[in-house]
Amino acid sequence: MFLNSHTFHSLRYGTLSVEELVKQAADSGTKELVLTDINTVTAIYDFKKECENFGIKPIVGMEIRKENQLLYITIAKDETGIAEINRLLTNHNCDGVELPQVSPDFQKVFVIYPFGNIPEELKENEFIGVRAEELNLLIRPEWKKFLDKMVVLHPVTFKTKKEFNLHRILRAIDQNTLISKLSETDCCSPNEVFQPIEIIAEQFKNHPKIIENTQYILDECSFNFDFKTPKNKIYFTENKENDDALLRKLAYEGLDKRYPERTQIVIDRIEKELKVVTEMNFAGYFLITLDIVKYSMSRGFLHVGRGSGANSIVSYCLGITEICPIELNLYFERFLNKHRNNPPDFDIDWSWRERDEILKYIFERYGKEHVAFCGTNVEFKYRSIFREVGKAFGLPKEELDVLAKNPMATHDTNKVVKLVQKYGMLLEKFPNQRSMHSCGIIISQEPITNYTALEMPPKGFPIVQFDMNVAEDIGFEKFDILSQRGLGTIKDTLDLVKKNQGIDIDIHNTTLFKNDKNCNDYLSIGKTIGCFYIESPAMRGLLRRLKCEDYKTLVAASSIIRPGVAKSGMMKEYIFRHNNPDQFEYFHDVFKEQLGETYGIMVYQEDVIKIALHFGGVSADDGDVLRRAMSGKSRSIEKLQEVREHFFESCARQGHPEQLSKEVYRQIESFAGYSFCKAHSASYAVESYQSLYLKVYYPIEFMVSAINNGGGFYRTEVYVHECRMAGGKIHNPCVNRSLFETTVYGEDVFLGFMHIEKLESRIANFIPEEREKNGEYTSLENFIKRVPVGIETLQTLIFVGAFRFTGKPKNELLIEARLLMIHFKPEYRLPTFFETPVQEYQLPVLNRNRFEDAFDEIEILGFAVSCSPFDLLQTNYRGIIMARHLPQHHKRQVRMLAYLISRKHVPTKKGTMFFGTWIDSEGNFFDTAHFPDNLQKYPFQGGGCYLLLGQVEVDFHFPTITIFKMAKMPFIPDPRYAEDQQKSYEVHKKINEDVSMTTRNPYPQEHEIGLPRNKMVVK
Repeated sequence: MFLNSHTFHSLRYGTLSVEELVKQAADSGTKELVLTDINTVTAIYDFKKECENFGIKPIVGMEIRKENQLLYITIAKDETGIAEINRLLTNHNCDGVELPQVSPDFQKVFVIYPFGNIPEELKENEFIGVRAEELNLLIRPEWKKFLDKMVVLHPVTFKTKKEFNLHRILRAIDQNTLISKLSETDCCSPNEVFQPIEIIAEQFKNHPKIIENTQYILDECSFNFDFKTPKNKIYFTENKENDDALLRKLAYEGLDKRYPERTQIVIDRIEKELKVVTEMNFAGYFLITLDIVKYSMSRGFLHVGRGSGANSIVSYCLGITEICPIELNLYFERFLNKHRNNPPDFDIDWSWRERDEILKYIFERYGKEHVAFCGTNVEFKYRSIFREVGKAFGLPKEELDVLAKNPMATHDTNKVVKLVQKYGMLLEKFPNQRSMHSCGIIISQEPITNYTALEMPPKGFPIVQFDMNVAEDIGFEKFDILSQRGLGTIKDTLDLVKKNQGIDIDIHNTTLFKNDKNCNDYLSIGKTIGCFYIESPAMRGLLRRLKCEDYKTLVAASSIIRPGVAKSGMMKEYIFRHNNPDQFEYFHDVFKEQLGETYGIMVYQEDVIKIALHFGGVSADDGDVLRRAMSGKSRSIEKLQEVREHFFESCARQGHPEQLSKEVYRQIESFAGYSFCKAHSASYAVESYQSLYLKVYYPIEFMVSAINNGGGFYRTEVYVHECRMAGGKIHNPCVNRSLFETTVYGEDVFLGFMHIEKLESRIANFIPEEREKNGEYTSLENFIKRVPVGIETLQTLIFVGAFRFTGKPKNELLIEARLLMIHFKPEYRLPTFFETPVQEYQLPVLNRNRFEDAFDEIEILGFAVSCSPFDLLQTNYRGIIMARHLPQHHKRQVRMLAYLISRKHVPTKKGTMFFGTWIDSEGNFFDTAHFPDNLQKYPFQGGGCYLLLGQVEVDFHFPTITIFKMAKMPFIPDPRYAEDQQKSYEVHKKINEDVSMTTRNPYPQEHEIGLPRNKMVVK
């Protein structure tokens, strides 16, 4: 009897999860249930599975609404009907076609109209929905002709009165209004809950035809769906045989390039993989991926194939990945094996500048009807809950800010806030809006609208209405098309080196840098600012602790920095064993046999699977659950409990000590959702090495490219500093030398106009474009005639020093600018045959303080260029101990003067602690630790220079200072406002620091884990 039910995927309307909806239906005695979420089919596949769990016949459709008006309810007779409904909504969402007031000519869809929108004539497949409270209207003569075309309409939207209130709050959020201002039509009826079938039958007992029609629809409709058949584009060519043959041919062609010697090990490996790929009908997926990569290469783009796909020698031979699986003994089964319940996917990175072109190629090559992004549900989070719910209750913005930014325990206890908390907490995990998955694309064999309606987010690429988990469940293998800034930095560096020095660098020749002594020297001391993945303070510290001097150690470092390995204590244990290889025993012989390369430590996802299989003796199916859990697949994380039970049962049968089994499983469990597979780490390590090689041998070009690609972990100032340390001569933007981006001429680096905060990007691009067309600017007046700027923009350019080529001081230029702009008219910008002489002005000589330029730069660029931050201090003290001295001062107290670069918040049981990163007056980096009790007395006070007192702790080659005292040192007052006391310290507030936060607790210390270093045997 329930032809119109909603879940919370009817966004900001329904309050029931799929599970709750189906369970209630079962409790009410329902044998057939129709899901008709509003303008979406997001939940239909989960709904089908859940219904089958409860023995309910699933039927699906969609409630079609235009703004707030219910037009009609569509119910699919079968899968063909679902496709018809999907196309109706897709045309509206993606092509702007108006939703018709009367349903189109569906072939396999029933349509139910509400009383408020009934056409003059009903088609055979169309009915009128009648609510119980509307039955008394049927005595009217105008309804007589429709009596045989009516069905029971009892919508289901919520469960309890409390949830009805929640529904009203959701409607207020959706309408951006107060709950008190909602109209009756904004909300559902208060009786839209499940009722026993007998009660509904009793209500309609005088209208048997209505009940008969309702049952007729339920009997005629079904939702049969094959979850196991792959839905991706099946073949790259016209059939499987040709795909298999083409893949084999291309793989062997690539093999000859990658392995000229053709050893038997390589042949055996490639044959093994091709056999599995062929048996699992996966050749087409490889070939489509290769097609995308080949297009990228034809455009001269760089890409990185990473993730478990880099475990494959076939993908390496094809050029999809750059990792030799033989060299690193990579585990192909981690990527593709017969026990995988879900297909794998390739993760491929492109530069953030080039990704959109790759996407455009995919959509054009494979057709917009067959390509779409995965969707994702953006859930209500803590801050959005309190802002949205509080706004619906009418709280002012100031109070909303307090609620959103502070823990509930600190909230006011008034009645309204209590209500906001009560209903707000019910919204946790509710979807709030649909968005685009960051990288997952599906390419289907059949039109995608056979499976889902599409939506068009602002980005401009269509998305399906379900997420990646559902995509996998129903048989789609997604293609992960990602972007990152590191590749942009590498590509731009290669181009700059070619342009400036005429040198072509083969960045794909990995032997170029893996064994390069200078690269490895930089790596071992953490001199890696700007290098992909290895520039953060934590990573640089790890590199120094490991004294990382080779590729394989870097591969391990890339993985052990991940939270799963680190929080289990295995990162610290790895560091210990790496530095003391003779001071530990393997837990068990299996650990020595399987994990000898990593000192018996589980570092990669493959290690976990190996230990689970070879030590724990679990089944291959349980191994696949572990793999998915380690990949962050939330649905598999829930199954970990089952694996846990199997693991301990199996360990007991094999006679393993219980203490050892518990310790091993503790380590396994810590990997869930927070670890890398080895191939992924190796891919990252290759890109890190590529960056490092360029930093070592072409440091100025590399740092300029890092600046232009938005840096990475740090703000622009840090990369500018690093460029200067590499020998670059840094210049402020200049209208005759600068481009939109930062550029380099030999050793002279000119900051780009993009760094001037108040300069419109239109003007920032126009200045160099006009110069390129018509020659350099010859004077301020000439610039004004050629570039459409106002006086404020002109003043900004003068203050930043962009007209220093004139040889005139800023004071004089400012006066000249005002005089010129008073009489200037825009029509003067039209080109003339004869350039009028530059008007000269006799102006008084005005003296400027030498530090005025620095404060101009801080105000306009965010940092000083013409001098160091230390030059702006009121004190001449620079410290005696420098960063380079710290390794020799273990356990000694030191006093240092330093400029703050970044600090990281870390929660602890005793309060927040910080890790700081600084540079000394010589320009070198060092790190500090600040504990909660110390921070109460000596807190951070924003960006600037500090005097630090603390004790040096050298942990495996890496020094850190535990701070005892800290004081921010005063800068000189702003000389531009010598007469204005109030403004003389205003611009100081613009001196920045990088602040990052984590919700994870600090990684445990050795004594907190009690990790055994001796072999554990049965007693």
